[in-house]
Amino acid sequence: MNAFFDDWDDAPTPAVAAPEAPVRTTLAPATAAESVAPPGGGLAPVKAADKRVVNGHGDINQLAPFRYPWAWEFFLKANRNHWAPTEINMAQDVQDYHHKLTAAERHMFENVLAYLTTSDILAMRNIGLAVMEKMTAPELQIYQARQVFEEALHTWTYQHCIETLNLEQEEIYNRYRVVPAIHGKIVLANRRLEKILRSDLDLSDRDTLHEFALSYLFFAGIFEGCWFYNGFSPIFALQRRGLMKGTAEQFQYIMRDEVLHCAFGLRVIRELMHEENLTLDPKAVAELWAEADATEEAYAHYILQEAILGYSADLHLGQFRFVANRRARQMGLDEPFPGAQATLPWLDEQANLRKEKNFFETRVTEYQTGGSLAWE
Repeated sequence: MNAFFDDWDDAPTPAVAAPEAPVRTTLAPATAAESVAPPGGGLAPVKAADKRVVNGHGDINQLAPFRYPWAWEFFLKANRNHWAPTEINMAQDVQDYHHKLTAAERHMFENVLAYLTTSDILAMRNIGLAVMEKMTAPELQIYQARQVFEEALHTWTYQHCIETLNLEQEEIYNRYRVVPAIHGKIVLANRRLEKILRSDLDLSDRDTLHEFALSYLFFAGIFEGCWFYNGFSPIFALQRRGLMKGTAEQFQYIMRDEVLHCAFGLRVIRELMHEENLTLDPKAVAELWAEADATEEAYAHYILQEAILGYSADLHLGQFRFVANRRARQMGLDEPFPGAQATLPWLDEQANLRKEKNFFETRVTEYQTGGSLAWE
């Protein structure tokens, strides 16, 4: 186990023997010869080897035997990191926002919140409508069902922050439509993800399968693994100075969820590529990174038009590129930004929640199970 929580999955995925039978899109046994009914009628027992990430022909309604036991472990881990936003004390944040933050810090805070409010709803829809239904092993779907809930929980968290700080909801929520730097990230995400929203995609078609894998890589590796992971860091920079600590604590819980989302997604993509003997087009992958970098640069320079104490647009973008290299390595792909160094060496520590609460002043929110998560 590595010291830092985000060093999961650096090791290659263990080899899993793919079924020798031809790929099929139906979930029922292909022929009577392949599935001999037991005496007295009924269906043949499910075998783990019948399962696949996509194009499987096992029983989607039968959890075990597991083909992907690691997916069930992800589900169990996710349930150990559970909270409700109303249980975190936000009283000091109200004082900080209205009386301590500078104009530049309020600009940054509001626009980070404006981006996140829309992004988590987009993530919820993508997993629920574009990805989950394409999986043909129930252990994969069960974790993704939990992921859909978590994205809704994150949206509740941002809404709770907006309400607590008495921000103008309509104005904050509409920034993604009227602020070009925020709008650009959402437009790129929609363009990359809407291609696979259709329920009738034929994933036995190699070109369509490649498009699905590329879109899922964008979602897990860039949208969640870089944009979300790096996206909370401006708020954490305030927290490190003793400001907006309630908001930052909520974001720490969200960040722990997002780390698992990213790890799970990248693991699924690697398994899919192995089973389907699929190789991602290097030019297409390079284009993903280039587009993501351009939109992140515009976003960073907008939310940090004026640097705040301990944080700047250059630091933000530098950390994005460093994390992007990490995600590429976890997929066995070429680093998109060779030589990029960590500009925020403290960021990896943020999921290790500090236990600084006074028992007599607030409810306990560092749940025993949530504080003892083990990361791959």
